Amino acid sequence: MEILNTIQKVAILALPVLFAITVHEAAHGWMAKRHGDKTALMLGRVTLNPIKHIDPVGTILVPLVTFLMSGFLFGWAKPVPVNWRNLKNPRRDMALVALAGPGANLLMALGWALIIKLGVVILPLSEWLALPLIYMGGAGVLFNALLMVLNLTPILPLDGGRVLNAVLPPRAAYQFSRLEPYGMFIIVGLLVSGILGKFLWPLILFVINILPASNIVKELYF
Repeated sequence: MEILNTIQKVAILALPVLFAITVHEAAHGWMAKRHGDKTALMLGRVTLNPIKHIDPVGTILVPLVTFLMSGFLFGWAKPVPVNWRNLKNPRRDMALVALAGPGANLLMALGWALIIKLGVVILPLSEWLALPLIYMGGAGVLFNALLMVLNLTPILPLDGGRVLNAVLPPRAAYQFSRLEPYGMFIIVGLLVSGILGKFLWPLILFVINILPASNIVKELYF
């Protein structure tokens, strides 16, 4: 996005980032409802309305600051509450609830890729309309792929950690769950050190490469 200034970049990234974070959380609530826990539904969190999921710090301030300072986006929405006691099969269903978030990101990445295709089709007819679609679509593909892969990292409290905790034998799962209070410190440390990025970027590129318009995404953002 070198031809865009900072304000244009923020404007183009805002919508894809907002929906990537908030729909991810809504998907957790939707899956929990399907398997017997209506906690999120009663709190109004099973909705695509991003306002219901916004965390002023994690959804707005942190992504804005990290992007302006480093060009890297990092953020989160308000976690959707899930009461595992209400689930029909708690261990299995907690894994499904966890996988729903990254699954939603994959579907959104596909949707943004199709928007890129639409932008390419109308580019000869209307450049002023097509270019924002292409840039926004590229941002949507990239950030959803990043969020999906990051959340599948098998560290609590990330979704991948929830899945691993659900499939481990009960005794091992208990020991693993004791690491959760330190999970975010571990994740931030791995991100800052660059270790996590070395593992994540090949997977992020793999996800992008299987989607339509992957060549355009890489041309815009790599």
